[in-house]
Amino acid sequence: MAETLQHVEDMVDNSPVVDVHDTFDFYRTLLADLKAKIDARFPTTRDPSTLELQSYGTYPDGPGGSLEAYSGPEVDWMVHSWIGNPGASFANLHLTCWLGPQVKVPHLGIALLVWPGGWFYLDSVPRVNMVEDGEYFDKYYAPLDEEWLALRADPEFEYFVSRAGFIRASLSPTAYCYSFERSERNLQIVAAKAHAHVDRWLRWVDEATLVPEEEQAALAATDLTIRRNIAERDPANVMGVRFFGEETTNRLVRALWGGDRELPRPGATA
Repeated sequence: MAETLQHVEDMVDNSPVVDVHDTFDFYRTLLADLKAKIDARFPTTRDPSTLELQSYGTYPDGPGGSLEAYSGPEVDWMVHSWIGNPGASFANLHLTCWLGPQVKVPHLGIALLVWPGGWFYLDSVPRVNMVEDGEYFDKYYAPLDEEWLALRADPEFEYFVSRAGFIRASLSPTAYCYSFERSERNLQIVAAKAHAHVDRWLRWVDEATLVPEEEQAALAATDLTIRRNIAERDPANVMGVRFFGEETTNRLVRALWGGDRELPRPGATA
């Protein structure tokens, strides 16, 4: 069971400069298909704070990106984004959906990376301390153990160990976080895992019980703190600084957690 333990910038700098548009385009199509499933379930509105981020940088002539954020009655903050320079080895794509406090279903996390090897992350971000709330673990994570272990044993996927301890602490026990060769076989596995991940998450939402109104404000506050910490402490932010500088990168990071949002947060007491 091989492991990858490198900084993102080191993977890019220590690799030949190659055009990775084939994988970039595959990822974009995959995320668009997954977002369509989410859009079919949740009504959302584009937050005006991200309209100017629809397209930034100089892509396709150089680094660029796009960031869209949405909110709705049941969705606190959904982000559909990419950043990078796919003509020169690197692209980072995200689809994350943080639910409102009306349910305690884990949040949806998806990230796809090419640097220039393949990398992917899928997780169900917990909203409780699972060591304290064993029933939450039993409901959302224990049933995935065997499937998670099966991919861990696949020799074509190298488990990715972040050099940032905080990021390691943010992963759930069933998070997929792997480097892989960008073969058709492996990309199709990633796509299948991603679709299953979203389908399962949507079922969880449909089957969830409502959180009492008096508990929603505290849950919403915790959600926001976790989302902000993950966005601000992401080691990959260094690539944004390299491409666009500190000011633009800080704005992009704020957009990831909703720091400049204009739409109200959902929930009875949020």
